[in-house]
Amino acid sequence: MGSERASTIGLFLGGDVMTGRGVDQAMAHPVDPVLYEQCVRDARWYVTLAERANGPIPRPVDGGYLWGDALAEIDRAGVDVRIVNLETSITTSADAWPAKGIHYRMHPANVGCLAAAGLDCCCLANNHVLDWGHAGLAETLRVLDGAGVAHPGAGADLAEAAAPAALDVPRKGRVLVFAMAAESSGVPPEWAAGAGVPGVNLLPDLSAGTADRVAYRIGFAKSPGDVAVASIHWGGNWGYEVPEEHVAFAHRLVDGGVDVVHGHSSHHPKAVEVYRGRLVLYGCGDLLDDYEGIGGYEQFRPDLRLLYFVLVDPNGGRLVEARLVPVRPRRFRLELAPPEDAAWLRGLLTGQGLPFGTRAEPADEGGLVLRWR
Repeated sequence: MGSERASTIGLFLGGDVMTGRGVDQAMAHPVDPVLYEQCVRDARWYVTLAERANGPIPRPVDGGYLWGDALAEIDRAGVDVRIVNLETSITTSADAWPAKGIHYRMHPANVGCLAAAGLDCCCLANNHVLDWGHAGLAETLRVLDGAGVAHPGAGADLAEAAAPAALDVPRKGRVLVFAMAAESSGVPPEWAAGAGVPGVNLLPDLSAGTADRVAYRIGFAKSPGDVAVASIHWGGNWGYEVPEEHVAFAHRLVDGGVDVVHGHSSHHPKAVEVYRGRLVLYGCGDLLDDYEGIGGYEQFRPDLRLLYFVLVDPNGGRLVEARLVPVRPRRFRLELAPPEDAAWLRGLLTGQGLPFGTRAEPADEGGLVLRWR
């Protein structure tokens, strides 16, 4: 990412990492495969679907296998902090949340798949972290603590769920990651953390007042030299429209001192904006999941994913560079996307970026680079 690396803070931002269900079943220590979905009762069925689509998966796979070509890209970027949205519970709890259609969990013994990518922060404010009840959440927090991975966005009470992950970057500063979710992403309202109540940091709405209150808390925690990231799980899974309330909410956060808005929930990448010099990702798309072989949404190309590599000036928080590397999953392993797929994503990002003044161009070192006016 060039000579600017020494004076900037480099971030790797990933979308939804869903290592439960079929992915968990492909690893060395799968949890009980029982599911409570309308049509699927055994998580191993998702492994079968992936193998039918793209060929045999060499089971059991290790954690590094899942990341595939992405590992070399992440290491080559030389980033300081690695952040994703972890959309699964890490537990052996059998306490499936009642009346919920889909439940994700990964066996705690498979947590090495997160360490394999050197993840520093797994945001937990999403609609799957309590799939296996409060016991599942408590175990998830313990497992991540044991793995040395920060986990903002969920906790034993609201104070813990709303607290930021403070990630030190030697000789540069800190990255503060605040994670939160909106009901529009499918988070049950009863999952909201409260005083003495475990759960997720659930936003009451996306109003101007809520945005200002969030920005105030972030500004209170932020010191000179800190880069503040607001990681938000919001909106539906499909569609490119960016709701006006998302734009307004993101803008008010930036106006209040947020340097990067890390949006996720959509299963495919959405528009990117640079507002007042700060990066806003409205939807990063999925990164790891077990969706190979599942049809019905081909027009959105959910088989294409992006790795987001970002350079931010810690003295003011302005975006210096954003490089996006297209990848695709094959047999539960990320591989670099072929040129025609990278070109498709370039066209998508440029088209979706027109209202926001952004476009994607080929990068000299491979992948795509974001341009903005």
